[in-house]
Amino acid sequence: MLQHLQYRKDVIDCCQWLCRQGYFGSLLSAGGNVSLRIPGQPVLVITPSGEPYMDLVPEKICVVDFDLKRIDGKLPPSIETAMHVGIYRIRADVGAVVHTHQAYASVFALINQPIPPLFDEAALSIGETVEVVPYALSGTPELAENVRRAVVNQCNCFIMQNHGALNLGKSLDQAWKNAELLEKTAQAYYRALTTGKPVTTLPQETIQWLREPR
Repeated sequence: MLQHLQYRKDVIDCCQWLCRQGYFGSLLSAGGNVSLRIPGQPVLVITPSGEPYMDLVPEKICVVDFDLKRIDGKLPPSIETAMHVGIYRIRADVGAVVHTHQAYASVFALINQPIPPLFDEAALSIGETVEVVPYALSGTPELAENVRRAVVNQCNCFIMQNHGALNLGKSLDQAWKNAELLEKTAQAYYRALTTGKPVTTLPQETIQWLREPR
């Protein structure tokens, strides 16, 4: 029997929904990656490298420990596995990571611009500001380090410069939801900017409330 079968199935469900909605670019895409931390263990399940999402089956999902040792799965894990592990090591609150190439968030990845707090629902789930992680080549230790430095701000969404988006959550459902909230916010912000009119952000009293510990 496959190890962590339900977790593997959950990752596939998330990937295929996001793929059908265009969050990875196309139905044939293998870009981006999704992982889920196994509770109470230094282990994660993660998508394989270069395998189209719509072709995934549980046997193709990789099981890896925090030392990047493959525990189960015949395919090589995502080249971004070290980035995922780095997040889990530094953020005990994070149980899942969804890295996408979603369209509107990617606009801000290209213009290197953070997204300010615009909607209370999104800011409450994502955090006050969606910051930009400085560019480094995919799969490199430099990118993993840039991400590790960024995520200490305790926010749950980030823009990866010239790359895509990074969405975190306590659960896979939460990380998945945060990817949707980020795309909604990025789309609205982009369209607001094209009007040439001033864009209003959340009131200062709301931002202060968001900063209070919960």
